[in-house]
Amino acid sequence: MSYYFSKTIESSFEDAINKVTEELKNEGFGILTEIDVQATLKKKLDVDFGKYKILGACNPPFAYKALQAEPRIGTMLPCNVIVQETEGNRIEISAVDPVASMQAIKNDSLGDIAGQVRSGLQKVIANV
Repeated sequence: MSYYFSKTIESSFEDAINKVTEELKNEGFGILTEIDVQATLKKKLDVDFGKYKILGACNPPFAYKALQAEPRIGTMLPCNVIVQETEGNRIEISAVDPVASMQAIKNDSLGDIAGQVRSGLQKVIANV
């Protein structure tokens, strides 16, 4: 089982960020964090790196259910969605597979929640 799913599109980087953000919103997710990996690596290591952003997406009702089922599940939240520029100025959008992530936790009640979150994130990727 892969730990992520992804799609490559033809788009500008900023348009892709906007589209991903909108599709996440359509599925009930908000962006809690946004990490600009390119800027961070330039600032901290003075290295050049391609356009790469990590969006920390959260669906509050599912996060609440997961926290009720497993108090330390916060170590695996939020769900990361990556937008990165690839060769040929194409954009790859990738999302963590929460079902794969939850396999590390011995709590059966998380399976249904993870499956629902997976479905939402898969819709996001498909609709971008």
